Amino acid sequence: MRLRVKYLPLALLVSFALLGAPVQAAKKPAPAPVTQAEPEPEILDPFEPFNRGVFMFNEAFDAVITTPVKFLYTNLLPEPLRRGIGNVIGNLDDVYIGVNHGLQGQGNLAGNDFGRVLINTTLGLGGLFDVASDMGLAKGKGDYGVTLGVWGVGPGPYLVLPVLGVSTVRDTVGRGLRIASDPRTYLEPITGYSLSGAEYVHVRSSNSSTEDLISSSSLDKYRFTRSLFLQRRDALISAAKQGN
Repeated sequence: MRLRVKYLPLALLVSFALLGAPVQAAKKPAPAPVTQAEPEPEILDPFEPFNRGVFMFNEAFDAVITTPVKFLYTNLLPEPLRRGIGNVIGNLDDVYIGVNHGLQGQGNLAGNDFGRVLINTTLGLGGLFDVASDMGLAKGKGDYGVTLGVWGVGPGPYLVLPVLGVSTVRDTVGRGLRIASDPRTYLEPITGYSLSGAEYVHVRSSNSSTEDLISSSSLDKYRFTRSLFLQRRDALISAAKQGN
């Protein structure tokens, strides 16, 4: 009997807590209905062991070759010259962006892209100066991989390409279409490779801050880079579909 009396306060406390819980819950407003979020796209990476090997090769290639070349490019060439090189590369890109907007059925955007090419090639001295942006013609985004996505072609497995970096089967096909339609492909090898190499170094140099951020913020750089790339490609394709 003493044992029961001894534990009576504890029993009462537990009873009040259990009885009071429904009352407390009843005082809370009913939760708003949860809208079912769209499922995240499944990451298809059946070649992950191979991809990781190529990823490690690219990291070594960057450390030994790309990073020193980027350093020389950034520190030896004055900023106006680098900006001019970027404008020329961007002017060529506008041609392909315009073609892809046309293939996607976005005639107004294609007109904007080709208008930029016309203005920058003439008033911008062959694309050295981005006069079109100053006139209010914004630079667009798009490539053959995005166009294939708008047409309903799935991304296919994730791939990491030597030197070129992250991709998917769909985007690799898009890269092939770009190479096949690029006039540099049909120039003398030394000239064509030199121009393509200049573009590669400029783009990598322009993206250095983003690459440094990825390196410093991820425990598994491979997975982080994969997720970031796939999300960005999905966003570009969704935006292109909404524009139709």
